[in-house]
Amino acid sequence: MAGKVFFSVSMSLDGFVAPEPVPGGDVFAPGKQDDPQVRRWLAQWMELQQWIFPLRFFRENLKLGEGGEEGRDNDIARETFERTGASVMGRRMFDLGEQSWPPEAPFHTPVLVVTHSKRDPWERPGGTTFHFVTDGIEHALDQAREAAGDRDVRIAGGGETILQYLNAGLVDEFSVAVAPVLFGAGTRLFEGVDASRIVLEPVRADPTQRVTHLTYAVHRR
Repeated sequence: MAGKVFFSVSMSLDGFVAPEPVPGGDVFAPGKQDDPQVRRWLAQWMELQQWIFPLRFFRENLKLGEGGEEGRDNDIARETFERTGASVMGRRMFDLGEQSWPPEAPFHTPVLVVTHSKRDPWERPGGTTFHFVTDGIEHALDQAREAAGDRDVRIAGGGETILQYLNAGLVDEFSVAVAPVLFGAGTRLFEGVDASRIVLEPVRADPTQRVTHLTYAVHRR
């Protein structure tokens, strides 16, 4: 039986999943770290994601050593990872990640990258292989489903790619970790969503000390 297609992201209280604009394609390069725009972008990004950094699962997955916090945040992070048999992402997210992920990328599954540029598969230690798909989001999803087997497919991001899948009616469920931060500007998660075609069914709300995890099933009107 095929699994679900879902996305799971952190979101600011005012609806942004990333600060904008991304200050150049090499934001994580050492020479960029003194650029005030880069420092501001990184500070906002870290603030949005700070709920996950102390978790035991985060430390385990990135081989950062023992220790870390347990509890509901940790359970949700682990459950999200364990349900995922393959991921799909846009080229912009891949380009940023290629600069910042450790050699053992944190997915440990096949990752399908939606792009316009051909590239040979990129295999990383630990079970992650990036495959580059140039014929659209549906073909990328088909390949991800095949790779995932009976596990779920995660649309990893970024925001534009998530929106394409949502508007195409290809998402079954999503979760947002709403963080108590305000961006004021950036990449809005639902900017341009075709609300006339989508009905949301609340599934679960998990408030913790750092964020509120909201999960919805997605139905077509």
